[in-house]
Amino acid sequence: MQLTAEISLYPLRDDYIEPIKWFIGRLDQYPGITRVTNAMATQVSGDYDAVMQMLGVEMKAAHERFGRAVFVCKFINGALDLSHRQ
Repeated sequence: MQLTAEISLYPLRDDYIEPIKWFIGRLDQYPGITRVTNAMATQVSGDYDAVMQMLGVEMKAAHERFGRAVFVCKFINGALDLSHRQ
């Protein structure tokens, strides 16, 4: 089963750009998972279990490294075309 997720990270600190860039960069380490980032959020798509495991690992790592932060996530089962433009 495939999964597509949209993630927004809101670090609760003044220098919020560094944690966001760090988190996005970490998502690129996972083969088989597609990532697209825009000004508002990051979308990832891949095997359901792989996406969920990746998010669990990387969200925990972000909290451990940068402290308090809010993650807002939306999930839809299936692989969406992340290159779609209207």
